[in-house]
Amino acid sequence: MKVLKIATAGSVDDGKSTLIGRLLYDTQSLTEDKLEAIKKSSEQRGYDYLDFSLATDGLVAEREQGITIDVAHIYFSTPNTSYIIADTPGHVEYTRNMVTGASTSQAAIILIDARKGVVEQTYRHFFINNLLRVKDVIVAVNKMDLVGYSEEIFEDIKSNFEALNSNSTYKEQNVHYIPVSALQGDNVVENSKAMPWYEGDTILGHLEQLKQDDVRDEGAFRFPVQSVIRPKQDEFHDFRGYTGKIYGAELNVGDEVTVLPSMTKSKIKEIYFFDETFEQARPGTSVTITLENDINISRGDMLVKSEELPKIEKDITATVCWMDAKQLVPGTKYIVQHNTNQILSKVGQIKGLIATDFSGRSDSENKLALNEIGEVEIKLSKPIFYDSFEDNKSNGAFILIDAHSNTTAGVGFIN
Repeated sequence: MKVLKIATAGSVDDGKSTLIGRLLYDTQSLTEDKLEAIKKSSEQRGYDYLDFSLATDGLVAEREQGITIDVAHIYFSTPNTSYIIADTPGHVEYTRNMVTGASTSQAAIILIDARKGVVEQTYRHFFINNLLRVKDVIVAVNKMDLVGYSEEIFEDIKSNFEALNSNSTYKEQNVHYIPVSALQGDNVVENSKAMPWYEGDTILGHLEQLKQDDVRDEGAFRFPVQSVIRPKQDEFHDFRGYTGKIYGAELNVGDEVTVLPSMTKSKIKEIYFFDETFEQARPGTSVTITLENDINISRGDMLVKSEELPKIEKDITATVCWMDAKQLVPGTKYIVQHNTNQILSKVGQIKGLIATDFSGRSDSENKLALNEIGEVEIKLSKPIFYDSFEDNKSNGAFILIDAHSNTTAGVGFIN
């Protein structure tokens, strides 16, 4: 079954949680007790409708204030697809949460209130999706019931968003516009009878048509080694396997690989998934592999195809989304977590702030504050083997860890 990871985004009260609740309700994915709780809570609040946002807002503060604060992950399935949806906050001060939710997503739904149109947070959320290279974007113009299901208003918002899209790296075919009313269910799962002028797919209809190749990360084959398998049983005393997750491209038995950083070469002998062997493994698959000859490999090493070597350097420049209340300043030391490697690093120059409205770069005053995005030079204590984030998402990203508190202070995307 296809697995699709989706992030929702939008300004405050644009209806993200309501949209997800409606998806769950219309696909019969809500349990009886959850549905009963939604009905009871809606009645207590005096609503003459079901408040589907209660299906996702899990924190007490979220339910009391009617806003999303933390990232909630919601799971549901159709006969064709298993969905994981990250419901992310809309407030500016929770930008780091939005980055977290979108970082592993393959598609995104950006909501726009039909009464307000494109606002500042729309720029921010679209920029972050573009920065994170989320492959497919649905622009859901929500609350169409509050503007009389006006085609003119929808087309005007679509035109404004297309002007924004012209500054991004997205192609027109990767951004889709759908007029919806999450509260009433128009064009969410079922086609709307109130908007006969719209002849496109519903939100679920579009998601169901996406193929894995449409949203799959592309790039060169990369296999960060998680661990080395040496069974204790006598019958496997000669077995030496290497476990990890495949990124970028598929792997085949017989492929010549190079082990980094030793630069030792070998060929793939076997590919195991649990106790079965396969001739090929696709990206995103966690497997155990064996090589034709025994060589020294340990956690933190990386296997690549010999003709597709990454860059190996100690100094990198990256776009950093800062997530810590303590400002990022030059000279500060952090631990860089890059795949399975942890490397001590020191922050160099902070070259500038990056505006989330696609207007370019501005002076950073050599610091980054919470939720700001900037271009940063980082000096590493030893070389890493990396690709640019544009060429390979998995091998071009890292996190910065505060060595004292062990918290994630920032996330970086290598230029």
